[in-house]
Amino acid sequence: MKVSGRKTGSALSHAPDNWYAVDWRRVERNVRGMQIRIAKATREGKWRRVKALQRMLTRTLSAKLYAVRRVTQNQGARTAGVDRELWDSPESRRLAVDRLKRHGYKPLPLRRVFIPKANGKERPLGIPTMHDRAMQALYLLALEPVAESTSDPNSYGFRSHRSTADAMSQIFVSMSQKSSARWVLEADIKGCFDHINHDWLERNVPMDTAILRKWLKAGLIYQGQLQATTAGTPQGGIISPTLANVTLNGLERELIEHLGAKFGIARTKKLKIHVVRYADDFVITGDSQEVLVSEVRPWIEAFLAVRGLQLSEEKTRITHIDQGFDFLGWNFRKYSGKLLIKPSKKNAQAFYRKVADTISGHKTVKQADLIRLLNPMLRGWAQYHSPVVAKQAYSRMEHLVFQRLWRWSKRRHPQKSADWVRKKYFHSVGDRQWVFAVPVVKRDGGKELLELYQVSGTVIKRHLKIKAGFNPFDPMWEQYGEKLRQDRMWETMRYRRRWSKLYMSQGGLCAHCGTALTDETGWHDHHLEYRMHGGKDTLANRVLLHPHCHQQVHAGKIVVAKPVLS
Repeated sequence: MKVSGRKTGSALSHAPDNWYAVDWRRVERNVRGMQIRIAKATREGKWRRVKALQRMLTRTLSAKLYAVRRVTQNQGARTAGVDRELWDSPESRRLAVDRLKRHGYKPLPLRRVFIPKANGKERPLGIPTMHDRAMQALYLLALEPVAESTSDPNSYGFRSHRSTADAMSQIFVSMSQKSSARWVLEADIKGCFDHINHDWLERNVPMDTAILRKWLKAGLIYQGQLQATTAGTPQGGIISPTLANVTLNGLERELIEHLGAKFGIARTKKLKIHVVRYADDFVITGDSQEVLVSEVRPWIEAFLAVRGLQLSEEKTRITHIDQGFDFLGWNFRKYSGKLLIKPSKKNAQAFYRKVADTISGHKTVKQADLIRLLNPMLRGWAQYHSPVVAKQAYSRMEHLVFQRLWRWSKRRHPQKSADWVRKKYFHSVGDRQWVFAVPVVKRDGGKELLELYQVSGTVIKRHLKIKAGFNPFDPMWEQYGEKLRQDRMWETMRYRRRWSKLYMSQGGLCAHCGTALTDETGWHDHHLEYRMHGGKDTLANRVLLHPHCHQQVHAGKIVVAKPVLS
């Protein structure tokens, strides 16, 4: 890769001759350095400087490389837009970098698709082309530091290092004590992504207005017909979640300021008003039903109306904590004064239907293949609920899944006895009976028992909530953010024994480029001495790499060394 003769850390000066020759560590350092400067200017209120730095960032080669890498490595990389174009080769990605220019840019219409929702309805998605996705990723790099620096402290959706578990923990903090708020306003915005006012976005989103307007007015194609887009930000675009967050930012902060101005600071504190938001879903606690009805809800409705949004009459309600309420798949309810958080019945039922459909839809597959299909589903659901009171829900789910698998097993051998079926498909493992499992051949030629994931064996562990003031683009939070990332990735890795020791031995960093391994980047398991050359499958012969680094290593025949932590 051609670079200027300046010192390490300077901006890249030429487009790469070879996609696999890109120094990604340097690219990330350049982008992050600019983002930190944008966040600093935002905190200081220097908006002209913010605009200048954003313009500078979107024109740098590093940002363009980063944007192309993001859209070609994420889950949507194999989904094409209306032009049916995919950047699935190194050459196409290299050429794509040169096309990311503001001058003459005109986005193509979105491709409309529908995906099923848990309630049986369908969610509309708008799929941009690869070029438009990369442009969105490029401008998102410049918008994100501003959005993070101006977000409400208890907004948790689509933000770095934040999760649904953080939102759940904040509700626990707000409602768990005897003296805590007793009433909750459960708010649901009617079609949030589809109705945001375009004029409001253009006036208030701190980014290049001309580019934003082009995205909002690009239109969409459904069943061969071009349809105009007069409102909303279509779900499916990389930048859409951040635009929705910017739209709702101020909900918490401005509500408290409004109440403080009306009732005074001391009385407002006694009202115990707390806002917890995850994307477009939010709840507001209060110690007075009357204040929630007469003051808070009308203010919320006015706040949303300015942005072209409104509350759903059917789904918005005010509930007492003793009756309980559902939020993000959990049920929050006080029993004799004690707040318990459990998996909601609706969530458990929807998950069981998904598992049952998977089993019934694979009646003839091999047992090992069915287990490999079910294990990620069972593990994901169980881990999602591991910070709450879920043991009873785990046992119930395990029983229901067992019944389904027993029927699946008997159906395959209608002429055989129940005892024969049991011995073929179920095994004893330690002190556990009736384990759905099958012997499989390992890579080294030996045999092992492939078991169905044991939902009831999932460890219940209290979630450590992120600090409300955390800003990933503020150097003051650097050490905290690094520890938080590693701790949470370790929790993700805990049930993946094959990778957890490697992750810890590498300090959570890629063995090639030395930057962080995260859920967003993903990772590949690389053999230092290739197995085809006699390399073994032991931990000493393996390292974790980013997917793009793995491609780079193989394409360039690069030798990777086992990292040694200082």
